[in-house]
Amino acid sequence: MAEIVVHGIPNCDTVKRARTWLESQGVAYRFHNFRKDGITADMIKGWLQKVPRDVLINRKGTTWRKLPENVQAAAESESGTVALMLAQPSIIKRPVLAAGDALLVGFDPDRYADTLK
Repeated sequence: MAEIVVHGIPNCDTVKRARTWLESQGVAYRFHNFRKDGITADMIKGWLQKVPRDVLINRKGTTWRKLPENVQAAAESESGTVALMLAQPSIIKRPVLAAGDALLVGFDPDRYADTLK
């Protein structure tokens, strides 16, 4: 199987649950910390080719709710989404798990199990 990379921030509860699940299943992975390791426009564009923008943007989080309406509206285009995610990585729904051609956003143990078997 291809390298598995979990993208997120270490203090996010959902990221913690995903990492704990992976470890309990004996799945080797590399953790990519958005804040420490950074994020690139190419990375985001690649994700957007695999999942819809509405899946990748965390519209339920505090970061999204605090944004002015015009900034939220700019996220309706791909370039606006990329710019927003580069400026505010916390807007990305976490974790983002990349495993070969698969990209999973958020944590669902059943989806993880199906994808990683």
